[in-house]
Amino acid sequence: MNPLKKLFKQTAIYGLATVLPRMLSFLLVPIYTSVMSPGTYGEVTLIFTWFAIFNIFLAYGMETAFFRFYKDSENKKKVVSTSLLSLGVSSFIFLLIGLLFKSALATALNIEPRYMNFVLSILVLDALVIVPFAWLRANEKPMRYAIVKTINVALNLGLNLFFLILLPSLAAESGEGVFNKLFVPDFEISYILISNVIASAATLLLMLKIYLRRPYVFDMDLWKRMIAYAMPVMIAGIAFTINEVFDKYLLSELLPPDIAKSEMGKYAACYKLALFMTLFATAFRMGIEPFFFSHSDTKNPQKAYAQITNYFVVLGSIILLAVVVFADVLKQLFVLDSSYWDAMSVVPIIILASFFLGIYHNLSVWYKVTDRTKFGAYISMIGAVLTIIINVVLIQYFSYVASAIATLVAYGTMMLLSFYFGRMYYPIPYNFRKIIFYLGISILFSIISFYIFERNLFVGIPLLLIFLGLVYKLEIDNLKKVFVK
Repeated sequence: MNPLKKLFKQTAIYGLATVLPRMLSFLLVPIYTSVMSPGTYGEVTLIFTWFAIFNIFLAYGMETAFFRFYKDSENKKKVVSTSLLSLGVSSFIFLLIGLLFKSALATALNIEPRYMNFVLSILVLDALVIVPFAWLRANEKPMRYAIVKTINVALNLGLNLFFLILLPSLAAESGEGVFNKLFVPDFEISYILISNVIASAATLLLMLKIYLRRPYVFDMDLWKRMIAYAMPVMIAGIAFTINEVFDKYLLSELLPPDIAKSEMGKYAACYKLALFMTLFATAFRMGIEPFFFSHSDTKNPQKAYAQITNYFVVLGSIILLAVVVFADVLKQLFVLDSSYWDAMSVVPIIILASFFLGIYHNLSVWYKVTDRTKFGAYISMIGAVLTIIINVVLIQYFSYVASAIATLVAYGTMMLLSFYFGRMYYPIPYNFRKIIFYLGISILFSIISFYIFERNLFVGIPLLLIFLGLVYKLEIDNLKKVFVK
C-alpha cells in the first residue's frame, strides 16, 4: 500500500479513536453549562487543568521513548516490560505520597480536600494505560485502540448524563426510593469525578491483557537510555501543558476573587469550540508519530514528510474557516447558557493557535528522528515562558482575551522556531507558497466573517464556499492520489 495512503487510513481510524470519543465528551459542555453556573464550571475546569499537568509528570515522556526504542530493539518484549514496570512503580509511589500528604496537596492546588481521592485515582488509572495504548499504536492496531477509547468516553458520558440529568429527576419521583438515596444536592463536581474514575478503571480492565500475558524483565541499562531520551520530552510536555491549560489557573489567581472563577468558566466553555481543530490536529498527530519513526530509514523520507504537512495545512485551513463561520451556530448547540457567550470573541484566536500547534507537531519530525529531543524541550519552554509573561502582564487589563492572545503568540513562536532549527539540522522541502497561500486566505476570510461582518452567515458561507472551490480546483488531483486507488 502507498505509505501515505496507509498513513491517512490509520489517521482516519485514530481520528475515530480521538475525535469520536472527544466529540462525545464535547457533549458534556452543554450539560455542564446547563446545570452549573460559570463559577462552578470554573472549579471543574481548574481540577481538569491539574489533571493535564500531572498527567505529563506521571508519563514523564515514556510514551515517545517507547516508540523510539520499540522500533529499533531486537528484544521488543524487554522494552514493553521495562516500560510497564517503570510506569507501574512510579504511579504507585505517586499514589502513596498523594494519600499521605492529601490535605497539603489539596491546599497547594486550590482543590477542596473532599475531591482528592477521586483526583489521585483518576491520575494513577490513566498513567497505567499509557504503555498499553502506545503498544497498540506501535503494532498498528488502530481498531482496537479506537474501540477502547470509544468505550472509555461513552461510559464517561453515560455516567455524567445519569448523575447530572437523569438522577435528579428520578430522585424527585421516587420519594424515599433508591434513587433518592443516591442523589446528593450540590454534588455535581463529585459526580463528574466519580464518572471519570469508573471510566478509567474500565479502560484499565480492557487493557489488562497486555499486563498479564508477558514475563517481566527490567533492563536497567535500557531504562536509563529510555529515561535520557524521555526527559526532554517530559519537559516539552510540561511546557506544552502550560501553554494549553495554565492560562485557566492564572485567570483564577490573577483576576479579582469575586469574578475569577466565573470568568474562567466563560473562557473555558467558549475555548471548547476550538475543539474541532484540536481533534483534527490530535488525530493527525496520532497517525504521523509512528509514521515518522517507521519511515525515517526509507529513501528520501523528507519528501513524504513535506507532503504530509501540505495536506495538514490544506485540511486545517478548511476547518479553521468552517468553525469560525459557524461559531454562532455552534455556541447555541454546545454552550446553552448565554451568560457564557461573553467570551466568544476569543474563539477565532484559539482555533488559529490550535492550528499553529498542529503545524508545529508536523514540523517537529526533524528533532524526533534525529534524537535531538532537547530542542523540543527548549522550544516548548520558550512558548511556556511567553504564555506566563503575557498572561501575568495583560490578564489584569484584558481578562481572558489576554490568555487567548498568549496562546496564539506561544504556539506561533514555537512553530516558527521549529521551522528555523529544522532547516539547519534536517532540511525538508516544504511547499511554502502553498502553505502561506492556504493559511493566509483562511485567516483573511475568517477575520472578514467573524470580526468585520460579525458572524453574518450570509457573508461567511459564501466565503467558505469560495475557499472550498479553490481547494478543489488546486488540490483534487493530489488528493485523489492519496485517497483513491
